[in-house]
Amino acid sequence: MNPQSTFWSLSTDRVLQQTRSTAAGLSRADAKQRLSQYGANSLKQTHKSSALILLLNQFKSPIILILIFAAVLSIFVQDAASAIIILTIVLISGLLGFWQEKGASNAVEKLLALVQVKATVLRDGQSQEIPTEEVVPGDIIVLCAGKNIPGDCLVLESKDLSVDEAALTGETYPVDKLSGVLPAVTGLGQRTNSLYMGTNVISGTAKAVVVHTGKETEFGKVSERLKLRPPETEFERGLSKFGYFLMEVTLILVVLIFVANVYLHRPVLESFLFSLALAVGLTPQLLPAIVSVNLARGAKKMATKQVIVKRLPAIENFGSMNVFCTDKTGTLTEGEVKIHSAVDVEGQESDRVLLYAYLNAASESGYVNPIDAAIREHKKFDISSYQKLDEVPYDFNRKRLSILFKKEKTHLIVTKGALKNILDVCSSVETADGKTIDIVDQQQKLHQEAEDLGSKGFRALGVAYRDFVGVASQNENRDSFSKDDETNMTFLGYLALFDPPKAGIADTLKELELLGVTPKMITGDSKAVAISIIQQVGLPEQKILTGSELEKLSDEALIHRVQETNVFAEVEPNQKERIIIALKKAGNVVGYLGDGINDASALHAADVGISVESAVDVAKEAADIVLMEKDLNVLVEGVKEGRITFANTLKYVFMATSANFGNMFSMAGISLFLPFLPLLPSQILLTNLLTDFPELTIATDRVDKELVNKPRRMDIKFIRNFMIVFGLLSSIFDYLTFGALLLLLHAQPEQFRTGWFMESVISASMVVLVIRTRQSIFSSKPGKYLLSATLATVGVTMIIPWTPLGTLLGFQPLPLSFMLVLGAIVIFYVTAAENVKRVFYQRVKF
Repeated sequence: MNPQSTFWSLSTDRVLQQTRSTAAGLSRADAKQRLSQYGANSLKQTHKSSALILLLNQFKSPIILILIFAAVLSIFVQDAASAIIILTIVLISGLLGFWQEKGASNAVEKLLALVQVKATVLRDGQSQEIPTEEVVPGDIIVLCAGKNIPGDCLVLESKDLSVDEAALTGETYPVDKLSGVLPAVTGLGQRTNSLYMGTNVISGTAKAVVVHTGKETEFGKVSERLKLRPPETEFERGLSKFGYFLMEVTLILVVLIFVANVYLHRPVLESFLFSLALAVGLTPQLLPAIVSVNLARGAKKMATKQVIVKRLPAIENFGSMNVFCTDKTGTLTEGEVKIHSAVDVEGQESDRVLLYAYLNAASESGYVNPIDAAIREHKKFDISSYQKLDEVPYDFNRKRLSILFKKEKTHLIVTKGALKNILDVCSSVETADGKTIDIVDQQQKLHQEAEDLGSKGFRALGVAYRDFVGVASQNENRDSFSKDDETNMTFLGYLALFDPPKAGIADTLKELELLGVTPKMITGDSKAVAISIIQQVGLPEQKILTGSELEKLSDEALIHRVQETNVFAEVEPNQKERIIIALKKAGNVVGYLGDGINDASALHAADVGISVESAVDVAKEAADIVLMEKDLNVLVEGVKEGRITFANTLKYVFMATSANFGNMFSMAGISLFLPFLPLLPSQILLTNLLTDFPELTIATDRVDKELVNKPRRMDIKFIRNFMIVFGLLSSIFDYLTFGALLLLLHAQPEQFRTGWFMESVISASMVVLVIRTRQSIFSSKPGKYLLSATLATVGVTMIIPWTPLGTLLGFQPLPLSFMLVLGAIVIFYVTAAENVKRVFYQRVKF
């Protein structure tokens, strides 16, 4: 067995020796060589797909592969010309998709580079930040609160280090870590000298040597076994359902047409190619490219508005979001915590309370937070006579920070934290005149004072102390203490904090509501503070649910309560995820904004996890979308761009499915009555290629305001109805064209195919301008690129029959009389589509 597989049982010197490292870290050259040797430190495929792979992916569709095989087969039966034409058209279609996806891929890579999660390592003895993916075995990493652990490591030195290992071990509470040597048989959850990828630092600082990275880590082995992948977004699930629906329609149609053509004694190979071409014609094969381009373009536009998209499919959910949950600090408020006052239990200003709070805040070395910074800035004291002996850092379960001091012969524990958690460990109260009395009779008075502060918009923290000398005989070492010593404390008083609401936040919240997004506040602050804030920012004061009330509700009851609740107060960190899940089960698309260590599970649970660039690593890593500024105005702009992207993606789905279904339905029907194929396989593919060309520009199209003003979702039933209604409308005019060709022109096979090819492509291109909007074609103008591409397609289609290419494809020029008839049919079709659209949207809601 490799000794490094049980590195927790080795001394730090031995591990440094085996990883060929030193306490000063690796050299840059050595790190570069190891990155090449071990590969990127990631559980995902991080290598960039080569251009060749991206190109080949355009042809991986089973239908395309069968079509290529059939075309090659036709070469062996002396029909090389048709085979070459088919292969050429398939290649052009693939190249278009490749060009679009290549550009999208490059754009997304540049955006993701803006929000890389980084690790602090020692290189050449100097501390520097590098992307987590570049961490290699042997690296010395420097850790502090909020940092992700980038690999499996052995602790070299630590100070009050506490790590959340829930993602790996399921352990709810943070685990204390320190250097040392443990037996090789020690279980994963008991390895207190080891740190693991997938976990994060709650408090304290440390240095550690990386032993394993990537898939060699414990987390990597688990993910390999489970083949973990991000959960599908609602839009991705919608596309999957849409794909299955199309597959069923295509399969039925292809089998029926092939059997019918064979029954009519047509050549088997030609019938087979015709059926496959029909399948290709019905399939919107550029949909993956269109979706990628739309999402990439949306991500680029959102980036200009300070919104960075880490996971592209989340854009669609961002646009569909109808509930937005956020914390209070820095989002609804300025995020600059200030001290209003320090008061004793009588509500009087107290320098003693402020001194003890300052002692605690100035001496802490664990979780960095704005409250301690505000205390240190508010008023400075001379604490040189106090010697810090030990510290029990803040964590999100205790919600307290305790520090042991020595002053002369006195040992003193000073604790501050959330008021309820401080009162839980107090047995007495110090009155304004310095007397100590039992806390039991003071409980109501203490809570009333806190409520009075809360009603004025202040958040109240508690400050308490304990004389540690009195228990010296029970302690072998009075210079250290533990969480168990946080008991029988004396409550000293309150710190009143305030964080003013952001200027203009009320207007921003109203704009979110006008966009159909309901904002909900989730805060750990008291109910009184929460009420004060929502009154100031203009949130409607509906029912407020507190953490203690939430604890008593079953999951089923909570699903009903969350709908009518817009403020959740006194919420524990582990309750946030439960709120998000309940909102989702109630039928909402939920966004959650979090930037703290304790927000990761809620960010994962939300449909759209949103964080900020300044967030701790664990929050930024869990998020789908990162705001470069913690500002709801940025979020509003992002929601609008998300909806524009979603609307343009759906436009392609509507256009492609209705036009393709109509054409293929017409072709399938008329082929049963004609003594010849209505279009040759190569002509079907060319028709499909030309009708797809304008739709490649759909990402640049304008979007009507009503499509941005409220959230929408992928609705397969609506898409199916749209496809049937507009597909059948298209077929009606196809059959009018057939009638004109057969009865007026008495067309031969080449003329019939030419006439229908022209009508099919021109009508499908022109109707795009109709069905791209719910409004009148005259009041909603298309984007300039879409309009230009549409007119260009019409022009090329009219010219092709008069070119050598047209002759090669089996087309021939048509008389002017038919061209006039064709023009009339197209105008009639566009007019009918405009009227049908109006009636359709009146009757079918989306």
